[in-house]
Amino acid sequence: MFNIKIKAQLKNLSTSAGVYIFSDAKKEIIYVGKATNLKSRVGSYFLNKVHQEFVRPIERMISQVEKIKTIETETVLEALILEANLIKKHQPKYNVDGKDDKSFAYFVITKEDFPRVLIMRETDLQKSHQSSVTSNQKESEDKKLCNHKKLQTTSYLPTGQAGKLQAADIYGPYTSKVQMQIALKIIRKIFPFHSRNEKSEKGCLDFQIGLCPGPYASAISQADYKKNIKGIRMILEGKKKNLLKFLEKEMLKYSKEEKFEKAQEIKNKIFALKHIQEIALLSGEIKSNAQKDLRIEAYDISNISGEFAVGSMVVFGGGESVKSQYRKFKIKTIVGSDDVGMMREVLIRRLRNNWPLPNLIILDGGKGHLNMGLKILGENNLNIPIIGVAKGPTRKKMEIIGGDNIKDIKIKNLLSDKIFLKRITDEAHRFAITYHRKSRDIGVFKC
Repeated sequence: MFNIKIKAQLKNLSTSAGVYIFSDAKKEIIYVGKATNLKSRVGSYFLNKVHQEFVRPIERMISQVEKIKTIETETVLEALILEANLIKKHQPKYNVDGKDDKSFAYFVITKEDFPRVLIMRETDLQKSHQSSVTSNQKESEDKKLCNHKKLQTTSYLPTGQAGKLQAADIYGPYTSKVQMQIALKIIRKIFPFHSRNEKSEKGCLDFQIGLCPGPYASAISQADYKKNIKGIRMILEGKKKNLLKFLEKEMLKYSKEEKFEKAQEIKNKIFALKHIQEIALLSGEIKSNAQKDLRIEAYDISNISGEFAVGSMVVFGGGESVKSQYRKFKIKTIVGSDDVGMMREVLIRRLRNNWPLPNLIILDGGKGHLNMGLKILGENNLNIPIIGVAKGPTRKKMEIIGGDNIKDIKIKNLLSDKIFLKRITDEAHRFAITYHRKSRDIGVFKC
């Protein structure tokens, strides 16, 4: 059981993306982690139920936590990079103890005329050069696996098949190679680079689709190519704000020189940096945040002025959609535009079936839908948490109705994850409208 101090700290956590830092009674940092939703992620550590394979190490760590510090970031990508930089700086014991040397990976920027950006495991770095630390980076003899803690700026890597050694800059350690690959794809769309060993763009698909700027096809100057690499370096060093200032200065310079095409290119990079799309980076945490023993059902209605009215039920479990348990309903008892009445019919028909009961019901609609749902559950003597989700015409603004009345900590944590909730409600809407269009097109309904 965690102490009252920790409980108070949990209440004040933000729901934004960022990094969380656990410290013990001696004020020593013992763990650093990243989150798409700080409140939900940190709160999940202090739930009663923990996945069995992690029970012992997590309980050991949680029993030592005395203080929680969080650092908010604008994006999940920035949280991923900040986490790596803090792990390198503080070397928290629960991030590194017990990890084998396959657990960590690094971004590597080669020292070439046109540098490449690679992702490498530590074992690969050690194979390429047995001594991967410089003389001023002495290793601690009393700490195991210390190599990964000290890799900071310079190592040596083989280039090409000839196996020549090449100096390189190294950033890390990172705990997830998969997330690094996703992050690099995001970064590369903004700052393209050449990635192949071959010094040629012949047959290079990346060059054809714009991910490689074509240095060996003379499509970019060495100076401009190195500006791309500088941008990547600054992102990996957690200097996004400084990078934006640098780019804005460059854009103004080109504008004054009437090099408007160059200025527009940089303007596009600034826009992309400010509007990073990183949905793929979220999927791993969405899955871990949503408890495996929760069944979530979401409902939506689709019709045109009451015509061809249908309802949908989608099911999520363990953070993933369970499409085999989706259900669709032709509205049979409601005539005209009555969304609440249609939703009522769908819920009644659903509860008549011998399907597993959900841990949470989500209705697409406002207070009227929620009150109707509460009444239906009461009539059936069911105490199931239920919320309404109201959205504007563009379906971007989301208002949760009824969530304040829910006491279950697992459900409350889940409701604080707006990204996950939007994913569920968007899926319910997609399933309903797809069925509605099909029904309207063929003019025949099927239950």
